[in-house]
Amino acid sequence: MAASLESSGEDPLRNFVRVLEKRDGTVLRLQQYGSGGVGCVVWDAAIVLSKYLETPGFAGDGAHALSRRSVLELGSGTGAVGLMAATLGADVIVTDLEELQDLLKMNINMNKHLVTGSVQAKLLQLDFDFEKIPLEKHDEEYRSEDIHILYIRKKKSVNTCLSYHPLK
Repeated sequence: MAASLESSGEDPLRNFVRVLEKRDGTVLRLQQYGSGGVGCVVWDAAIVLSKYLETPGFAGDGAHALSRRSVLELGSGTGAVGLMAATLGADVIVTDLEELQDLLKMNINMNKHLVTGSVQAKLLQLDFDFEKIPLEKHDEEYRSEDIHILYIRKKKSVNTCLSYHPLK
């Protein structure tokens, strides 16, 4: 069994645990929320990528390819992929927005006994401005209301120089 659901004892519509069985028989337990944004649940794509990280095609022969490697996961949500990488020996930083920090830390704590590298949760700070390109400016051949084009640029930082001069 690759992944299954497990009741967390609380209201199953609000909280539930996704179980991800590893090739070695150990199990990652990933807390999810029944409501909230897209980062509150383990997506099937995260399960697929996590399982791929364990395959001989990715890992190769001998020591695992992630052993002693640094991994930064942006927009980690529940942290499924980052936690899998940490159980394979990687030193991982999982990141997401403020509202998902408690969920990330809970999942790290629930699985710390499986981690052979390291894992820590950090705040993902979005230092970018987004501008949606109007539909009339899209290429006519590919124009569609289903396609959204964004212009993304780093926010300009304002450097403030403060000096301190004690009174004499």
